Amino acid sequence: MGTESKNKEEQRRELNGVTYFDRGRLTGRDGKQYDRFAIQTHFIEVGEDQAELVKKYVLPLYQPGDVLAFGAKVMAMCTKNVRTKEQVHPGFWAKALSRHASETKAGIGMHDAYKLQLAIDMVGAPKVVFASVASAVTKLFGVHGVFYKIVGPGVAGIDGFYYRSSFDRYKDLALINNENPVELCDALEKATGVPVVLMDANDIDQNQLGKCADFPLSDDQIQDALKDNPSGQGGELTPFILIRPIEAQA
Repeated sequence: MGTESKNKEEQRRELNGVTYFDRGRLTGRDGKQYDRFAIQTHFIEVGEDQAELVKKYVLPLYQPGDVLAFGAKVMAMCTKNVRTKEQVHPGFWAKALSRHASETKAGIGMHDAYKLQLAIDMVGAPKVVFASVASAVTKLFGVHGVFYKIVGPGVAGIDGFYYRSSFDRYKDLALINNENPVELCDALEKATGVPVVLMDANDIDQNQLGKCADFPLSDDQIQDALKDNPSGQGGELTPFILIRPIEAQA
């Protein structure tokens, strides 16, 4: 058993019929401390009810004062904000530009013609072409990330069509971040009683998409609590991170 697998098994816990991983305690920049629990679920399919998922997997572990980081990928699945390869038809610009793009550290990049066509469908070919040219030029001067700054967070949030995914489902399916994250978080808190923040996280970035109106942590505190990406990557199936501020236990 490798070191990474061993660490996961050491973190593994079960309570009230729910399996979770204890990701340990972190101290934020303001001295506030957080315990984080990555909750394991089944493979969540398109159209499942997000509130029912929280009731099934989160409430058995929840304590007053806890907050929930809800994975954007699962929210896209629940709200059916997805596209299949059958729905995306790469055209001239997608095929031409994708040949000059590259794979990013976070996963598949715009070198995939299907993903690039989806970007074109979302923001239009002129913006994507301009962003591609600007990105190519600025990279010559060591500047990266220009493409996504131009096309916007909607395109940057596209996930899927990923041939190396742990799940075959994601090889032919793309997920798109919701445009109404605050409303979704408010509705989810109302249905479950758990304060919610919607996060699009990977090993590089912890992107906060929105949070419910009365979420008790500041944006900086959310980043501190999740700075090591406790949701992990790969096949763990841990889209829910229960954050427990230490003083909330008293």
